[in-house]
Amino acid sequence: MREAELRKLMEAGLAGDTAAHAALLRALVPLLTAFYRRRCSSHASDVDDLMQETLIAVHERRATYDPERPFTGWLYAIARYKLIDHHRRRRETCDIADVEALLVEEGFEDALSARLDVDRLLDALPEKQASAIRATRIDGQAVADHAASSSLSESDVKVSVHRGLKALAARLGVDR
Repeated sequence: MREAELRKLMEAGLAGDTAAHAALLRALVPLLTAFYRRRCSSHASDVDDLMQETLIAVHERRATYDPERPFTGWLYAIARYKLIDHHRRRRETCDIADVEALLVEEGFEDALSARLDVDRLLDALPEKQASAIRATRIDGQAVADHAASSSLSESDVKVSVHRGLKALAARLGVDR
């Protein structure tokens, strides 16, 4: 299914069309399965688990989708973070540095605009908060590691992340 079709189903689902929302979730299964198969060297059950976790996240976080932005960028951002969480739970490492190139290669150029939006939002925050969020929430660095590298206490890093996320949520009009 193409971007326009997925976006149309998402928008209809947001408007209350449960059939469109169910059709969207069904249409995402093969996309997410392929996405995870290419990135997971682990068992097929992990791919299924990741796909299901992502579908649940899409359902639960659907109100955060901005219809002015590409749907696939939003979807693959969720999928990417689910994959990162999966590897963290298993204490595995994976190379996700090239995720933007992979998305472009797969025909999802619009996903890059989502990354630019995140950078733009973070640039509006005080540097200490933006740096803490980038390091711990985007780059996956441990709070202790970021604290040590930035000469801050761990609690200072945690407070900076919390305040920065709270400011971003307020700016975006999202209830936390």
